[in-house]
Amino acid sequence: MPRYALLVEYDGGPFAGWQRQADQPSVQGAIEAALARLEPRAHTIAAAGRTDAGVHARGQVAQCDMARDWEPFRLMEALNYHLKPAPVAIRDCARVPEDWHARFSALERRYLFRVLVRRAPLTLEAGQVWQVRHPLDAAAMRQGAAHLLGRHDFTTFRSSLCQAASPVKTLDECRIEEVATGAGREIRFHLRARSFLHNQVRSIVGTLERVGAGAWPPARVQQALEARDRAACGPVCPPDGLYLTGVGYPEPPFAAPAEESA
Repeated sequence: MPRYALLVEYDGGPFAGWQRQADQPSVQGAIEAALARLEPRAHTIAAAGRTDAGVHARGQVAQCDMARDWEPFRLMEALNYHLKPAPVAIRDCARVPEDWHARFSALERRYLFRVLVRRAPLTLEAGQVWQVRHPLDAAAMRQGAAHLLGRHDFTTFRSSLCQAASPVKTLDECRIEEVATGAGREIRFHLRARSFLHNQVRSIVGTLERVGAGAWPPARVQQALEARDRAACGPVCPPDGLYLTGVGYPEPPFAAPAEESA
């Protein structure tokens, strides 16, 4: 059966997460239902990352197997038609080898977390950013983030529900930038690794927010990491500001760059 890679964008707000749920809406379920409109049968797709409830994506990558030999552009257009009105879009589609896998062929995942610092209630950005009403010191957060780079045991920053075989991961990037937007001062966290533990990004950002707020000195991040104890972690931040922005492969399946900065 021909295999296709799908570049997927979605607003995670209305969904219980990526993974198919028996009694709740999911991104996987929405795409599989659209596929069934094209080829009436049961479809099971796989993705590079199983994002949690409320987490968004601009560069999620999934795979599907079709009975027909679809022209990729036509498959993308047909899926987008049948996905309406769900906030899910197929941004690109490409034919890939039958042994290619969206998850297991991936070399890295890239995430963006957006924090909007402002007092006024959110209107246009509601559900798309984590609103923090107090000032944050980006320089202090960068000092704290430096302790997390490299290969470590990230037990402290791992959900108790995490099913990963090992808490040891290599964080290749944790870059923090400040951006002046029309909505206010936005702080963006860019994180990159081969793979992440469950809630690792939200745990890291929540901990660094404590540093930026002045509640923690930057050195306490290293102490929390070395504790290897979930109780040493800062608060886990909400999912609103988290985006899966890109997935890296040995040979990119899509012709155009998949990632956007914001």
